[in-house]
Amino acid sequence: MAMLKPDDIRKMSREEREKLLKEFKTELIKLRYQAAMGHIDNPARIRILKRTIARILTINREEELGIARQPKERKK
Repeated sequence: MAMLKPDDIRKMSREEREKLLKEFKTELIKLRYQAAMGHIDNPARIRILKRTIARILTINREEELGIARQPKERKK
């Protein structure tokens, strides 16, 4: 899966974000193991996953604090 944009994450429900977060954390663990063993195909994927996880956690926290932003309308 490609890196998710913050607006795309904000459009998701809380349950969808939690499900994605769990999947991304599991994938990150597997990639870290592969990196330790020296068999990783795409090392940049680790950085992408870490950033995406951070984005999801940040948006969840913004909603908890009531400072959530509205998704921007994209130009086509």
